[in-house]
Amino acid sequence: MQIRPARLADLDAIMEIQAACYTAIVPESATSMGAKLAASPDTCRVALAPDGGLLGYLLALPWTAARPPLLDAEACVLPTAPDTLYLHDLAMAPRARGMGVGQALAHQLLALADARGLPAHLIAIQNSQSFWARLGFVPAPLTSDLQAKLASYGAEACYMTRPRPHR
Repeated sequence: MQIRPARLADLDAIMEIQAACYTAIVPESATSMGAKLAASPDTCRVALAPDGGLLGYLLALPWTAARPPLLDAEACVLPTAPDTLYLHDLAMAPRARGMGVGQALAHQLLALADARGLPAHLIAIQNSQSFWARLGFVPAPLTSDLQAKLASYGAEACYMTRPRPHR
């Protein structure tokens, strides 16, 4: 498996994987996913099979922890003073499940957050909290604004954080 930065040319394959994976929420549009890729290509990754096919992806954004990006927003404008690496979307092709693709992608982006001295945040959905907990994430305190944003992610959505590394 090879991991490399995601490209806009990967968008069709990313959309196919997203459509196969999400059942608890309506998948985001290609416009929204493309805007995230274009806004921060250095923090979005794809995992490739030896045949070159996409096994999975992780879209992450330098962001503000107190205000995670809106689900399915048509535009993505990065904050001028990000204070976290927000892991927005991790998904694997059905053929890649059990191959460690998700962990490999997450480890690479968490290493990037560590190198930048940033914590990481995410919204866990579809019973993924235990996966993220194994990577050091814990539930984050919620403000009323955060609770309102979580509503669009489904009833069991959990806002999680992985503290910044100690230096």
